[in-house]
Amino acid sequence: MRSLYPLAGGATRRRVLAGTAALVAAPGWLHRRAQAQTAAGRIPAARLQSWPLDTPERTGIHDVAPAPDGGVWYAAQRSGHLGWFDPKTGRSELVALGPGSSPHGVIAGPDGAAWLTDGGQNAIVRVRWPQREVQRFALPAGTPYANLNTAAFDGAGDLWFTGQSGFIGRLALRTGEVSVKPSPRGRGPYGICATPQGEVWWCSLAGSFIARIDRATGDSRIVEPPTPRQGARRVWSDSRGRIWVAEWNSGNLSMHDPALGDGPDSWRSWKAPSENPRVYAVYVDEQDLVWCTDWGANTMLRFDPRTERFDVLAMPRPAASIRQILGRPGEVWLPESAHEHISVIRTA
Repeated sequence: MRSLYPLAGGATRRRVLAGTAALVAAPGWLHRRAQAQTAAGRIPAARLQSWPLDTPERTGIHDVAPAPDGGVWYAAQRSGHLGWFDPKTGRSELVALGPGSSPHGVIAGPDGAAWLTDGGQNAIVRVRWPQREVQRFALPAGTPYANLNTAAFDGAGDLWFTGQSGFIGRLALRTGEVSVKPSPRGRGPYGICATPQGEVWWCSLAGSFIARIDRATGDSRIVEPPTPRQGARRVWSDSRGRIWVAEWNSGNLSMHDPALGDGPDSWRSWKAPSENPRVYAVYVDEQDLVWCTDWGANTMLRFDPRTERFDVLAMPRPAASIRQILGRPGEVWLPESAHEHISVIRTA
């Protein structure tokens, strides 16, 4: 099968964001296993801008991803579409993905297309942009319902994805071949990310661990967080390849530094600054500031690793149910699935 698109130079590699600030730590900072309740400041409410989705039906907006044309894609899980939102006009457009579609995650590919994990179709879906052409890559024949979750591109341009039913998969972009493997310890694979070095990490919500994929074999090596039964839900890499973890059960934001091995000294954890935090999503911006969502307090959190301080933004609508967040320089985009809103926090 011919390649979906040519691989030229570094076009398929995740770029290290320009202007990333170096993290400064006191001696031994990374070597201490610690959990801290930090002081919290406030993010000005004026930084937040929100729009109701202008669509003819309820979409079930789930994950979001900035599109290369200045718009924002979103996975319309309930209606079975790829959504595209135009911040200049407030207008939304829906692209139908196929019968039974129910997409969970969406990311921008190195080819400029939108890539979605479609649990309803048990398939990976590519939407060529701006042509709006839909292409489906079904999981191998005989694969049971995988409950597809999220995806990330590795350093070679291949797509890796998680299935909560207990699968890790790969779509080889040169051939279009899809392969899946049972995940270690069964059900639970949820968030996934790529590092600037092109490595891929994922986490298990049900299994409460993170894991690194051997890209040659597709096998996963488990790394145990120090907090038991923490419910690792989403992961994201910073510019140094350190893995930030949103812990749903414990309410912690945690960080694992692979350069320090796999033991307890490779971890740091901070409790989110609310009474009963439920940390769902995590994203690291171009300044290496860490953003996460606290469903327990209905807030967005910004964590500065240099000061170990959280800043808090209370959402104006109750129980907003903000799912995966993504951004581009100067912007952090949020899907409010409970209220059919899309929002942005402007950081520049």
